[in-house]
Amino acid sequence: MAAPKSALIDKNDVVTDLESAQQVLRLEAAGLQALGACLDQSFSRALDIIEAIDGRVVVTGMGKSGHIARKIASTLSSTGTPALYVHPGEASHGDLGMIDERDAVFALSNSGETPELSDLVEYTRRFKIPLIAVTGRAESALNSAADIVLQLPDSEEACPMGLAPTTSTTVMLALGDAIAVALMNRKGFTVDEFRLRHPGGRLGKRLLKVSDIMHGDEDLPVVTPETVMSDVLVEMTQKSFGCVGVSADGETLAGIITDGDLRRHMSGDLVSRTAGEVMTAGPKTIEPGALASEALQIMNDRKITNLFVVGDGKLRGILHIHDCLRAGIA
Repeated sequence: MAAPKSALIDKNDVVTDLESAQQVLRLEAAGLQALGACLDQSFSRALDIIEAIDGRVVVTGMGKSGHIARKIASTLSSTGTPALYVHPGEASHGDLGMIDERDAVFALSNSGETPELSDLVEYTRRFKIPLIAVTGRAESALNSAADIVLQLPDSEEACPMGLAPTTSTTVMLALGDAIAVALMNRKGFTVDEFRLRHPGGRLGKRLLKVSDIMHGDEDLPVVTPETVMSDVLVEMTQKSFGCVGVSADGETLAGIITDGDLRRHMSGDLVSRTAGEVMTAGPKTIEPGALASEALQIMNDRKITNLFVVGDGKLRGILHIHDCLRAGIA
């Protein structure tokens, strides 16, 4: 019985496949470099328009450009610029009602002559809705109608027939990313704002803060420097963290007593000594606004299981390594 074709790999085919793939990547990389070189003041003017609107960025396109438009709308929305995708064909059958005068339209068409865009473009002109065009042809109907034109470079498609959208869609996608990131920089978009839009999955877990999972208030194991060690042991046992913080005023952390400190001071008079005599001064702490992943890294590096949380010089809480693991941070 003959072996299946997939099991008979011709070395010449492998070489040809790799050469083909490398050619695609070379052409698309060249397109991206050309895009960077041709950006001008129109890019900043497009950002001005988007930043000034009270509504959303309506991203639209047909075919492959439509798929890119969907991704651009998603990226804008997740990075602080409300956006949505509107299918140009559906727009002509009622979805134009999703667009109002507070919005701006961001239309993608490599040819600039996509017929399905005509009703949507006319709608923007009628109601004076800003129109930003992304095209690959300087002389086109879409360019003529637009308020701002972001001209794509004249780059060779990676398709060997020069027909399938390949380089052009890669360049469109990169331009959308450039716009989203530039708007983030303009607005001073923060990690906190990013996390609000990405609460789920691995990304959401990576953005958890110490304050989100730390223990505080009644759970906080704290004694004064004068507390005798017999009472310190009771506090350590009741709070179940394997350590206590030492604070004279309940706010400023002077030191910490861990299981290791108990072993180092093990003697017949340990229980009669005070917390101030046994504690380790100046323990490592972390701020409540720090990322929980940073706290986990500190605990792993120092081979410790707890970190006291201190903000503005005041004791705020305690974080155990198990809190990070339970939250899915690894």
